[in-house]
Amino acid sequence: MPTSGASGIEGLVKIDVPFGARAVPADQERILREALAGIRPARPVAAFDLDSTTLSNKPRQARIVREFGSERGIPQLADCPPQAVVSWDLRDTMRMCGLSREHADRLDRDLRRFWLKRFFTSEYCKDDEPIAGAGEYLRRVIGVGGEVLYITGRHAGMEAGTLESFRRAGFPPPDGSRVQLWLKPRLEDDDDRWKEICHARLRELSGLACAFDNEPTHVNAYKRAFPEARVVHLDTDHSGRPVEVRPDVPSIVDFRMAG
Repeated sequence: MPTSGASGIEGLVKIDVPFGARAVPADQERILREALAGIRPARPVAAFDLDSTTLSNKPRQARIVREFGSERGIPQLADCPPQAVVSWDLRDTMRMCGLSREHADRLDRDLRRFWLKRFFTSEYCKDDEPIAGAGEYLRRVIGVGGEVLYITGRHAGMEAGTLESFRRAGFPPPDGSRVQLWLKPRLEDDDDRWKEICHARLRELSGLACAFDNEPTHVNAYKRAFPEARVVHLDTDHSGRPVEVRPDVPSIVDFRMAG
């Protein structure tokens, strides 16, 4: 997701490479099983990002666009479905809903401001839906003796909504021991810096077995910091920074497994 810290709204850039183009569907089952197999008593921790990794925020974004459309009296936007959210560029969403390029361009700044006031809040993030197979996979981690660690760029003010989305998705809830949720203290804290802080905290734990994240910058940082861990890239969407995923980091599109 675009950083809510230093980059702010300038992080909302259009992504030209189709999402999912890096992942090889035939390899997904093997990649997921290898990550589970890496969990050992000496290295029990499995780290998961939230937005665009285990949770889809497209329902949240579509709700914001619908409310904007209702407020402005624009019926095409008032009916915006999650499927219309195809990138982090809100103009793309408006065009998918039926507006002309010119109309979307005129509304872009106002919609961005409307979006920014709502997107990073508990009230809206509770609408998030699980990435396919994520709930079952998280339970598999617990089932093989692993510890689930949710590491996210969300800030502490989004905790209640995040936990509500966990409940609806059937995710293992934080319990202070085998399942933990690490949130940024403040909205304005930089996402990349927060992940660095989390990596330092991870080194103090019993050991990282595997990690999952959609941001190329973040999966690359995981692999540098924890070369023995099985680091996996979710080829869903990302902030659009021109960063390539390391060749030794495999990609998947979701968490579905055959059995």
